[in-house]
Amino acid sequence: MSEIDTDDPGQDGDCAHDPTGVLASHVDLRLLPALDALLQEGSVTGAAERLALSPPAMSRALSKIRRALGDPVLVRAGRGLVPTPRALELQPRVRALMREAEALLAPSRQQELARVSRTLTIVADEAYAAVLAPALLTRASSEVPLARFAFTAENSHGSAPLREGAVDIEVGVIDECSPELRIEPLFADRFVGVARSGHPLLAGAPSAAAFAAVRHVSVSRKGRMTGPIDGALKARGLRRDVIASVASYGEALLMIASSDLVTAMPHSLAASAQECVSVELFDLPVETEPIHICQAWHPRRETEPVHAWLRQAVRSALTRSAPSARPLDRDDRGRR
Repeated sequence: MSEIDTDDPGQDGDCAHDPTGVLASHVDLRLLPALDALLQEGSVTGAAERLALSPPAMSRALSKIRRALGDPVLVRAGRGLVPTPRALELQPRVRALMREAEALLAPSRQQELARVSRTLTIVADEAYAAVLAPALLTRASSEVPLARFAFTAENSHGSAPLREGAVDIEVGVIDECSPELRIEPLFADRFVGVARSGHPLLAGAPSAAAFAAVRHVSVSRKGRMTGPIDGALKARGLRRDVIASVASYGEALLMIASSDLVTAMPHSLAASAQECVSVELFDLPVETEPIHICQAWHPRRETEPVHAWLRQAVRSALTRSAPSARPLDRDDRGRR
């Protein structure tokens, strides 16, 4: 049976609602892992591979899930599948239940973690590292006291360090989707403008024309001078005066704090930067797409206790530090 056939939500009437509640009263908890895999993969074939099942077996599980929920869960859009609003609503709850079940059935690892003595390497923009490091180190002091942490900057080698085992986790906008990686979306962020306190641009709400007229510094690890902001300005017949490009938000912050340069950066980072740099934030006068912050790792680390601890600690630290964050599904990713 082809994936197109198995993924067709309307072929056998599985989506009919159950107003009597008969189906709901016979909950098959074995469907929970299947639902979790389907929502993460967005594909019957991908979910089947994740759970080591055949595509027909996963297709049958999807049919049962649809009947139980009274919702198609995944619907066709072009050549692919997209989750329904109900599925998006359920995903974070399903993921949380799975994590809790995994933790419940796992043997106690506290004593094992206390004996771990190795260096965990995290790739992140230095501004994200500045947000992440204090929370990680504080937590590690009591839970993995012998572990050490190496924070390294993003580079041009893509996912190679993760695949080769030189890096444990990468945090940020993951712009390389590889079947060899596990990628977990953490939260959605938005770009805001950042300028030094007292900058003339901040006398009022900046117009698009006033924003374009000041000098800008761009942040791109690939050295790009333009991006989505420039596209939005171009649609209004405007162009930014970008005079420099730097590889990290930390560099940009140091530049704008003592000059009349302006930059744009994720709100979560800019808000944290205000605690130690004299800068002010402002809403951009043009619309931009949200960016999606993820963590990525190689599957070889999946079941390693200290790596599982690291993933959970990163997740907790970053989502707690992003008050405007919203939860994301697996394929809800951005590009920088």
